[in-house]
Amino acid sequence: MMNMKEIREMARQLGVRSTRMRKADLIRAIQRAEGNFDCYGTATEEECDQEECLWREECFHDSVAEENRL
Repeated sequence: MMNMKEIREMARQLGVRSTRMRKADLIRAIQRAEGNFDCYGTATEEECDQEECLWREECFHDSVAEENRL
């Protein structure tokens, strides 16, 4: 899993401004900048057709954590 510093650096390299963005929002902005679906954190029951996504495992983890908070 990437820490926020690493995620912000990736965003910077892609020209994405990361100031005051939450982790999930920043990752979605990176996904858009890369031309991918901006779906981070929305997977349910570990179902996702984006097999090559860099964020896949972390996404599943955060999706489950978000569901448990609701």
